[in-house]
Formats: sequence, structure tokens, C-alpha cells
Amino acid sequence: MSYSLKGKVALVTGANRGIGKSIVDAFFASGVAKVYLAVRNPESTQELQAQYGDRVVALPVDVTDEASVKRLAEQTRDVEILVNNAGVMNLVSPLDEGAEAALQHEFNVNVFGLLRTAQAFAGTLEANKGVLVQLNSIASMKTFGDMTTYCASKAAAYSVTQGLREKLGEKGVSVVSVHPGPIATDMGKSAGFDDAPQAEVVAASIVSALESGDFHAFPDEVAKQIEAAYQSYAENVILGEMSV
Repeated sequence: MSYSLKGKVALVTGANRGIGKSIVDAFFASGVAKVYLAVRNPESTQELQAQYGDRVVALPVDVTDEASVKRLAEQTRDVEILVNNAGVMNLVSPLDEGAEAALQHEFNVNVFGLLRTAQAFAGTLEANKGVLVQLNSIASMKTFGDMTTYCASKAAAYSVTQGLREKLGEKGVSVVSVHPGPIATDMGKSAGFDDAPQAEVVAASIVSALESGDFHAFPDEVAKQIEAAYQSYAENVILGEMSV
């Protein structure tokens, strides 16, 4: 089902830089009325506040803290578009001593953070007939050796996203799963992707997916290669009706 952004109220976690900041820009360009900037440190959003004035509201959140997420949800009951963009990545081989700690860290943010956020906002999204946008990755479908723990967390997040599509869908809430390839954010550059596409391509794909009513969004050329190979499986298994 297509979803119009005009006049809507959005909330973006991790909105202070990279993909999150680009989503804020793209949302305003598409007619969104207000955006909550949900970040660990609201002071880090000063550039966006200077640019958009009272159309943005910066609020603190730590997605690893259930109480913090619930507090955020209580403050933002007018949210119609929730973008769960906050995420972390550790570069570590599964054979390294630090792999277990890295996996725990990434799961706490990338997986449990999604669960905490979806649960806290489920009632608001149902009441407002809203939509949840989850930033996943091609790493949810393909594992890369020195990103093994990150890929495992994104695979788990993608699985949770599918479950949320089913259960939130029963409440009239749409879900979008976004799967970028390498993007030239601080996180991407730390992994050596200096020449990767800019974050704007991800933001544009989210707007397009919302307007077209798509569940999956594959923003960049690398992601589109995955999409081409994955499309039949996605249509027949992920999005298809199956009895179990």
C-alpha cells in the first residue's frame, strides 16, 4: 500500500549524521511536517536544528536502554513514520578473541534495539496508522569474514523485521526493510568503503519504498545486484503465503 509523506510526523533514530541525517533531509523535501531527531546526544543535531528550526525536535535516546526507549515513545505519540536507523558495526574476525564481545554489542544495538523500539512504538503506530522503517543491510543476506558479527546481527534484525511486518501488519502498520550495500558514512569509511555511494541514495530509496508500498528497499548498485539474485526468493518465500 502506497504511503504519502506529506504533512506527516516522523522520528529518526541516529539522525545526527550519515544515513540518518540524509533521511531527515529527504523527508522534508518530500513534504514531512516535523521530524523528531532521536539521538544519544541532542547537542549533536545543532546543524539540523539551525537548518530546519522548529520543524525538528531533538530528543535523547539510548536504544540499549529499555527505559530510555519507552520514555521517547511517551514523548512522541504523534509519530506516524518511525525510522529505526541507529546501528553499530565492529570489524572483527569470528576467530578473534573479541568476537563474542563484538557480537553481544551489535546484537544489543542492532537487534534488541529494534525490538525495544518496535514494542515501545507499536501502540502509537497503530493509533496513527503509521509505518516502521528498519535499516538493515545486504549484510543481512551475505556474510563477509571480518564483518561476521555485524552480519549476524543484521541477519537477526532482518528476521525480526519480517516478524514485525506480519504482526504490525495485523494492526494496520506498514513495515519497510532497507538493505544498503557499502555507503560512504563514517561506519562505511571505517570498513574501507571511501568511494562508496553517498547516504542520500539510501534516503531516496526509503521515500520511494514508502510511496510505492514496497517491503524491501535496495538502494545502491551493489544492493541491486543482491536484489536481482534474491527477488524470486523474496517474492515467493518472504512475501509469499506459506502454511506451516
